[in-house]
Amino acid sequence: MTSTQTDSQPTNVRWMIVAMLMGFTFLGHFNRVSISVPGSEKFIGEGKLTEEQMGLVYSTFLMVYTLGMLPGGWLIDRLGPQRALAGMGIGMGSCVILTGVLGLMRMPLVAMLMPLIVIRGLAGALSVPLHPAAARSVSLWMPLKGRSTANGLVTAGALMGIAFCYPGFGWLMDQFDWPGAFMICGAALVVLAVVWYFVAADDVSGHSWANDSERTVVHLGNPVPPRSTASWRDIGRMFSNVPLVLLTTSYAALSYFQYLFFYWLGYYFNDVLKLPTAESRQATFTVLIAMAVGMACGGWCSDWLCRRFGSRVGCRIIALIGMGGSALFGRLGVFFTDPAHIVICFSLAMGSLGLCEGIFWTTASRLEKRRGGLAGAFLNTGGNAVGMLAPIFTPELARLYGWVVAIEVACVVCGLGGLLWFAIDSDAERSEPALEPMSA
Repeated sequence: MTSTQTDSQPTNVRWMIVAMLMGFTFLGHFNRVSISVPGSEKFIGEGKLTEEQMGLVYSTFLMVYTLGMLPGGWLIDRLGPQRALAGMGIGMGSCVILTGVLGLMRMPLVAMLMPLIVIRGLAGALSVPLHPAAARSVSLWMPLKGRSTANGLVTAGALMGIAFCYPGFGWLMDQFDWPGAFMICGAALVVLAVVWYFVAADDVSGHSWANDSERTVVHLGNPVPPRSTASWRDIGRMFSNVPLVLLTTSYAALSYFQYLFFYWLGYYFNDVLKLPTAESRQATFTVLIAMAVGMACGGWCSDWLCRRFGSRVGCRIIALIGMGGSALFGRLGVFFTDPAHIVICFSLAMGSLGLCEGIFWTTASRLEKRRGGLAGAFLNTGGNAVGMLAPIFTPELARLYGWVVAIEVACVVCGLGGLLWFAIDSDAERSEPALEPMSA
């Protein structure tokens, strides 16, 4: 085969980038959730930490993560996704390793409260770039017609990491005790980050493995630089981008429904439905895997619909099907009494929700092309800020009105969030002066 013939076939470096991004979200969320495994099995108990103290450790991560999101998005646009993700992996992985080191010091668990809070807070700050930088990388590496597919796969990696955390980290604890398990998982994330730094690039134009045909496929003519001189004032400008604000509001509604299941699904199966522990764990795993499958499939479906009907109509169709289906199947789930039927309905609800995850990240980067990292951070800030309300409001609503009402409220919120897509123009672009690219 001649060199000309070889060069006519696009290389597939962009899909290698997507695979590595899936590795980041898998290991990032695996390490993020892993502390809950020894938390419930080792850290809480008589003479150890209380449930409230362990809850403080958990919430510290999420609070710092949410507060740091917008500054983190600003930093992503200045550094580029390659450096941002490398720093995230090395930093968060090191914090997980430090958690294991605490165990090797053999201090009483009661004395570990403040060190755990400090380490988890630092981990929350360092993990900020994970999703915004991944979405920014996808927007720079993938052509528009395949962007939701890629974003769906990347977010599916996060759900796979959460789902496999409980059996996976539990097995590592059985083999190496909890300090060793933390050190192994943290080291895996650090290794991936180092490999990413030397193998990846901000965009296709900066990667020596990509040929001219792949650069053409990715639309190298796009004038948007992977790094820009974004200012702190640009954070405030996000609030004046009406389509982005509406998109973030819809994503906040999705996150409220999602976080309810993340934090209370196991409790609902175990304590409300009184399922045996093994059956409850299996049911929770099934529902989470269903959402991961929905994310992967939904990205491809979104791209197909957008190619066929245009971006505006295609995104609205998948949002209405996904978020409307979540509300419907979630309500059906609490209507049934047979645990098997409940698991099926909840799996369909979370699978439907996963269908539309990719369009949010794809649309955010389109609405702020020059500040894709900041737009993704803005989206994620809204999602986390409202999502955090679900773990707080759900048990209170359940106490006052019962679990059926608590879940019905989440279904209504999710359905209303889907309807917002009638007002979201995914093709909208604000006019603004060109930004100077950052030098490497």
